[in-house]
Amino acid sequence: MFPTRILYATDGSPTADLARSRVVDLVRRTDAAVHVVHVALVSPWTNPHPLGPGQRERLQLEARAVLEAGVAALEAEGVDVTGAHLRSGRATDEILRLRDEIDADLIVIGSRGQNAFVRVLLGNDAEGVVRHAPCAVLVVRSEEIR
Repeated sequence: MFPTRILYATDGSPTADLARSRVVDLVRRTDAAVHVVHVALVSPWTNPHPLGPGQRERLQLEARAVLEAGVAALEAEGVDVTGAHLRSGRATDEILRLRDEIDADLIVIGSRGQNAFVRVLLGNDAEGVVRHAPCAVLVVRSEEIR
């Protein structure tokens, strides 16, 4: 009925911050374990050439900072984070792969509410997660944030 393992996906955006607030609310009501994931986007669309060692290191440092900020924000709200996971690749695939690994029963993710053209051209992580997740997904969205 109530989630026991929550996977919170963050990209450091304002909508991810809103999603984090929902995670805090859920944990206060359910005492669920929380895992946090950030996916460093590495794909042929964003990086058509293989990354050099310096580029890969910079990407990892930037991604780790986003993950650590998400964990720190949860901990500042009194939430114990069970696991922090840094992944690289396509966000939808990595979020769903981690969901399977930790057997999360709820994924919480923010959505920027992109228009149809942007979703078709670039994809939409929240939409992909909703379509393919074998568990409940809470998509947090704000009309004011675009």
